[in-house]
Amino acid sequence: MAGRLPGAAASPLPRALLLLAALALFSLSFLSLRSLRPAATPSLALDNPRSLPPSFARPSVYHSPEAFASGYAEMERSFKVYIYPDGDPKTFYQTPRKLTGKYSSEGYFFKNIRESRFRTDDPDQAHLFFVPISPHKMRGKGTSYENMTIIVKDYVEGLINKYPYWNRTLGADHFFVTCHDVGVRAFEGLPFMVKNSIRVVCSPSYNVDFIPHKDIALPQVLQPFALPEGGNDVENRTILGFWAGHRNSKIRVILARVWENDTELAISNNRISRAIGELVYQKQFYHTKFCICPGGSQVNSARISDSIHYGCVPGQYSY
Repeated sequence: MAGRLPGAAASPLPRALLLLAALALFSLSFLSLRSLRPAATPSLALDNPRSLPPSFARPSVYHSPEAFASGYAEMERSFKVYIYPDGDPKTFYQTPRKLTGKYSSEGYFFKNIRESRFRTDDPDQAHLFFVPISPHKMRGKGTSYENMTIIVKDYVEGLINKYPYWNRTLGADHFFVTCHDVGVRAFEGLPFMVKNSIRVVCSPSYNVDFIPHKDIALPQVLQPFALPEGGNDVENRTILGFWAGHRNSKIRVILARVWENDTELAISNNRISRAIGELVYQKQFYHTKFCICPGGSQVNSARISDSIHYGCVPGQYSY
């Protein structure tokens, strides 16, 4: 949320987005959960306020730059995450399904958190606990929605009964990642977990019980990108706006109805068929100034990161 993602040979964009999401998760959760643990209160005063980085010295951004900087530095020094070791990595646990496709963000999240310097093998040192179950892997193995719900419920309840950590905060210091609508359905049997724990999701919409004060939106990135990144070549971008996709939401139906006959726009009421040509959809980004990213069955879309990669200005719409 410099360098590249492990296993990614293309753009550093995915790592920047994931590190941004991870830092938001760590900062918000660590600072808000400190009161749950008996610990000495650190001093919020800095010896030399003038030594603050410029970004911390702007009172219009931070209510208390010194307090924020002190808390952030403490997080960098001491923040730890414990990953529950239970579950066979060859089935639905511990490791990602894959690091490609439109759900690769979830895969990289699993991979990077296991390699993170914030990880600890000592649960007594942990501030947060990661529940490493992947509905994406269940989906890949053809598991039905009904069985997903049962598998997730049994796994989490097993952790609660086996370890003492959940009951200390009723799961407020636990988090899990579900980067698709399948994950939302898989956790329907655990309403107390959805309510109490931190969810890292690619679908931060209110109709899936997204709770803004605790849940984290993970940017969805389609990896690997099919074509090289686009440039600042406005003269070659002859199309004002572009969108192609299913009309599976109210906003998409409205936009398609209003814009599909506009000659300055390239609007398709369905996905572009591969039979038309190789990578026609991706190449269209190169010729477009503004790329429309309307919410579909969920508000998440890899179109936003695609647009940025190919040099097209993204426009997000939801209803």
